[in-house]
Amino acid sequence: MSIDEDLVAWVAGLDDLFGRVAGRFYRAEPRLRARAYVRGLLAPLAGKNGWTIAEAAGEETPDGMQRLLNHAAWDADGVRDDVRAYAVEYLGDPDGVLVVDETGFIKKGVKSAGVQRQYSGTAGRIENCQLGVFCAYTTVKGRTLIDRELYLPKSWTGDRDRCREAYVPDNVEFATKTTLAKQMLARALDAGVPARWVTADEAYGGDYKFRTWLEDRRIGYVVAVPRNQTIPVTAGSTRADHLVAHAPAQAWKRLSCGAGAKGPRMFDWAVASLPVYEWTTPPGWSRWLLARRGLSPNTKGELEIAYYMCCAPTGTSDEELIRVAGARWAVEDCFQTAKTEVGLDQYQVRRYDAWYRHVTLAMLAHTYLAVTAAIAPKALAAASSRSPSAKFDVSWHT
Repeated sequence: MSIDEDLVAWVAGLDDLFGRVAGRFYRAEPRLRARAYVRGLLAPLAGKNGWTIAEAAGEETPDGMQRLLNHAAWDADGVRDDVRAYAVEYLGDPDGVLVVDETGFIKKGVKSAGVQRQYSGTAGRIENCQLGVFCAYTTVKGRTLIDRELYLPKSWTGDRDRCREAYVPDNVEFATKTTLAKQMLARALDAGVPARWVTADEAYGGDYKFRTWLEDRRIGYVVAVPRNQTIPVTAGSTRADHLVAHAPAQAWKRLSCGAGAKGPRMFDWAVASLPVYEWTTPPGWSRWLLARRGLSPNTKGELEIAYYMCCAPTGTSDEELIRVAGARWAVEDCFQTAKTEVGLDQYQVRRYDAWYRHVTLAMLAHTYLAVTAAIAPKALAAASSRSPSAKFDVSWHT
């Protein structure tokens, strides 16, 4: 395909996507400006803010782009739903995995909705930042972000005047990050997103209410938990790290949990079947503890071990649990590409509703890139060639 043909196909694909979301804009002006905004997010600009996007659209000032985010009448949640449906149409797969995680947006000042000094995994330290909780969808065809929620700390929800100044609706109350994650997962499942699994890091997996909610929804999970996580065994309970310390040598298997930038991501893995109690385990389902051990010592000379609680239909293979554990990295890849390629974190807005609008349009642009890559002939060929891949009275899989 020539460069001209590529360009025609690119524009046609973007036109098709905007045809899907056109009904979410109540007037032509914001609809056309939103299209220009997304084209700016997709353009190779040095920075993607109101000024640079306006210049790329041929506008002399950023006023129109700021009006799109702050004042124009359009349905950002409706666009989110359309983006999710678009992702499912092109990337959907019955073995899909939903991944929830958060990312930080470092900010100056105290006016941006939800901003405060708090730990940001993105920065690896406490920063003055906003935190966004996201839901990603990953399959063998591709991965993208399909939902988002802005985390509002109690320092915000407990000060309604401050909330009103940032245009936070009066009915928005404090919600933990796991609660926000459940809201997004519920929207995805209720909309029929094809997925058998949920995975998340220990900030979510360590919350038993989160795991119980997933079991009530009858969706399998492989979620990270802290090393001191209580694990039920026949004689009572123990800690995850104590249980894994007694795993026999033959229980460890060296396997890849998926392809990385430098090839297969290889680790040593061990899986233990846990006791099943009828009053806590869905009928026909089983529980496991999964351990992942690094191959190289850390700075302390130790092999790092990560721990996962798993629940899924009885008969699920060890390899499938490992595949799902590896799928969590998809959300990190989405954050990186969305920030570097479509300006997810390059907004200049303070309002609560404006945050959702920018982030939703960035998700639309990111999903367009993911779908475009998925339907390219080379990507389709690659996808079609892939095949599905003791003391405590627990049964280690050897």
